[in-house]
Amino acid sequence: MIILLRLFPSLVSSSTRSIRTILRVWPTDAGKETCVYPLPEPQDLFLASQMKFEDFQRDLRKQRKDLNACSAETEKVCNVSSEEHLQPFKDKMEEFLTRGKNIKGREEEKLSETVVCVFLELSMFFSVKPKAGEKEVSPNTFFTVWHEFSSDFKELWKRENKCLLQERLKAAEETFRQAREKATYSVKPKHASGIVSI
Repeated sequence: MIILLRLFPSLVSSSTRSIRTILRVWPTDAGKETCVYPLPEPQDLFLASQMKFEDFQRDLRKQRKDLNACSAETEKVCNVSSEEHLQPFKDKMEEFLTRGKNIKGREEEKLSETVVCVFLELSMFFSVKPKAGEKEVSPNTFFTVWHEFSSDFKELWKRENKCLLQERLKAAEETFRQAREKATYSVKPKHASGIVSI
C-alpha cells in the first residue's frame, strides 16, 4: 500500500494501464459486481482529517467534571435524606457513578493509546512530517494526503472495474455463443401413429 501511495501520481499521469494491472492482480473479485473498494471511503478520510485530539481530550475533561459534580450532588442528597428514603437512590447512584468512572477511565486510556501508540507510529511509518509551526503531525496533515489519494484512486477504481466487468461479460457472451453454435440438435421425424418406438 505504501508503494501505491508513493507511485500513484505517476500512475495517473502515465496511463491507466498500470491501474488496470493493479486491479487484475490485487483483489480477487476485480471486474465482478461483488468487487468492493478496498480502501477507506474518501468521505471517511475527510471526516478523520477534521478531527482534533484536543477536542476529545477536552470532552473527556468535561465528562470528568460532570461526573464529579454528579457525585457531589449525590452526596448532598444522601446527607440530607432520611435513612428510610435513602434507598434505592443511593445504591443506584453509586452503581451509576462507578460505571461512569470505569467507562471514563477506559476512554481516557484508549485516547492516549491512540494518540501515542497508534497515530504517531503510523505517521512515522509513512514518513509524514509535521507542517511548519506544528510540533507533531496532526490528523489533518495525515488524513488530507490520504483523502486526496483515495478520492483519485476511487474514480480510477470505478472506471477500470467497470471496464474489467464489461470485458468479462463479453468473454462470457462469446463463450456462450460458441457453445450454442457447437450444440447440434437432431430432430427425429414424427411417426404416423404418434407412438415413439424405442
